[in-house]
Amino acid sequence: MDLLKAYITRKQIDTTKEAYGNFYLQPNGIFYITNDHQGIVVKTTDFNNSPSISYATQSGPMLVINGNLHPVFVKNSKNLHIRNGIGILPNGTLLFAMSKNPITLYDFATFFKNRSCKNTLYLDGFASRTYLPKKKWKQEDGDFGIIIAETKTMN
Repeated sequence: MDLLKAYITRKQIDTTKEAYGNFYLQPNGIFYITNDHQGIVVKTTDFNNSPSISYATQSGPMLVINGNLHPVFVKNSKNLHIRNGIGILPNGTLLFAMSKNPITLYDFATFFKNRSCKNTLYLDGFASRTYLPKKKWKQEDGDFGIIIAETKTMN
């Protein structure tokens, strides 16, 4: 007997096209992980929900779209913030990045483009935190809306 893996939708995809905030700067996108552990970033409009997806989160805006910087980003913008995002390297490895200093969306997107990420997604700014003890980076304050973690099975 085949059993489909049950999945839970915590919140429906937000398809609002015009509203205030980075999330609504179109296109926004979805980062997801398949049951066979592949990470994928797509525009929200290109997302197809499927039982083969084990985890997904929506955010925005897209930083790099099909190898190009988001067209509205301005090179010398005065809009500086701490930022974090996700891209997929050409070999399939997930690249999570978080700035330690305020940075523009243009420069942050350029970081991913220079590493040949075809599609990248801005995850957050103001509430961003990183806990990476082996790199001596432990930010344990603040509230969390979403947590993404690398884990491994222990015997």
